[in-house]
Parts: sequence; structure tokens; C-alpha cells
Amino acid sequence: MSFAVANSFTDVASVSSTDAGTTVRLGLPITQPEKIKVNEEFRARLEELKPDAIIVVGYGRIIPQWMLDLPPLGNINLHASLLPKYRGAAPIQWAIAKGERVTGVTTMRIDAGLDTGDVLLQHELGVTEKDTSETISPRLAAIGAELTVETLRGLTSGSIKPVPQDNNRATLAPILKKEDGRIDFTNTAQEIHNRLRGFQPWPGAFTLFRSKNLNIWAARVAEKKITPSEIEVNKDQLLVGCGQNTALELLEVQPEGKKRMAIQDFVNGYRFKSGEKLGV
Repeated sequence: MSFAVANSFTDVASVSSTDAGTTVRLGLPITQPEKIKVNEEFRARLEELKPDAIIVVGYGRIIPQWMLDLPPLGNINLHASLLPKYRGAAPIQWAIAKGERVTGVTTMRIDAGLDTGDVLLQHELGVTEKDTSETISPRLAAIGAELTVETLRGLTSGSIKPVPQDNNRATLAPILKKEDGRIDFTNTAQEIHNRLRGFQPWPGAFTLFRSKNLNIWAARVAEKKITPSEIEVNKDQLLVGCGQNTALELLEVQPEGKKRMAIQDFVNGYRFKSGEKLGV
């Protein structure tokens, strides 16, 4: 069985099912076309290869119809969410930012839409309060690799029955923008904390302190009623008020032009005034 792999926007490697994990060591051919939609040379190479399947991971662009029609088993996408939830470019980040306690990976057969194809297999993964996109990503990659192999075997044997997605349950995970990291203290502390965890390492979570940028690297939800945006300092503890009578305890921050620091160092280095606020 042969297949092609499209990965990371421009990488396409032709490998066999028996040595997919040893492509580099075996010196198997890799080609990196700048574009594939209109690329006769690349199309000819794929047609010559006659892959049984094409595996697409993290590609982020629409696959041309000629490529969809080429392999008998189809173009198989490994997507880092439990489709139809979180279709789009940043499924891991948005799942955590939205407070999901369970995420996972999906293999699906690509069609002409964006993450709309029939589901083949799925595998769930629990998300803890301490997880960030950086801790979840490698775990999803590991189970995703296993699920891809399982999917290829199932398609070959005919044991997999594709299931159409329920479009009414679909949610979107659009590409992240810098502004997504700006903290809105009218949101609850839990909502802010979820976004902080989801948007690591970029765009992160940031606000203003004394009219200068302040990055928040670590925080936790606290039981305290404080006016939204207002700072409260208790010894080496710094709390900030959030929406619906909630509060966030800051644990690690980075003032503009400074290194990341523990909150104790931040508190000791600045003389906080009564009623000071973040975000202004």
C-alpha cells in the first residue's frame, strides 16, 4: 500500500505504509512545492505514484479537486478536535479557550469544504485545569498518529463506515489574531483563565498596567469579590477583579521591556496604589 502525506502547509512526502516512521532514515523522497492547486509537475508526480490514500495533517488550505479524486481511499485528514466541533485553523487553542474538558482527534475523508468531510474515526482526550495548548498538542499528536494508522487499516479492510458530520453542531476555530490575547476583565475569571491556557504560547494573554503592556503567563481562579480590572495586593499575592464577582490571582507576569517574573518579584518591584486597575 502506498500513500502521500501533506503536512505543515507545504511538505509532501511519498512513503509506504510499512516505513512511514522512518522516512528520513531511509532517504525516501520528499518534495516541497510552493503551491499544489495549479502545479502540473507536482500533479504528474502524484499521479505516477498512484497512492492508495493521501494523508493531510495541518495543511490549512483547500485541497484541489484533482487531488481529492486521485487516491481510491481518498484524502484523509487528521484533525485535532472532535469534529464537527472546532472546524478551522486553531482547534486545540479554541477548545481549551472555551473551557472544554474533553477534546480529541478525528480522521475524516476530505471533501470540497473546510473540515466538513465524513468522520472515519475519533479518539477522545481529557483536558485538566492545568493543561495548556502546549501540553495538549504533543499528546494529541501521539494518539493522532496511532489513529491514522488504524484508519488506513480500517479503510483497507472495509471495516470503517464513514459518518456524515452534523452541521448543526459545528463550531469554528478561526486562525488566531494578536487581539485574541487581550484580556477583557468583564469576563469571568474562569473564562479569562481558559483563554490564557488556550492561547499559549501565542498570542498569550496581555493587558495594560500603567499604560504599558503586561503579559500574564500564569494565573489561577480565586474566591474573592473585587471590582472588574481593579488590583488588590495582599502581601506577595496580587488579585485582579473579573466579571460576575470573580477574581484572578496572577502568578507570573512580564512587564513591557522586562523578563518574565514571579508575582512576588513583580509586587516587590512596584509600589501599588489603592484602586489601581489593569487594562488602562
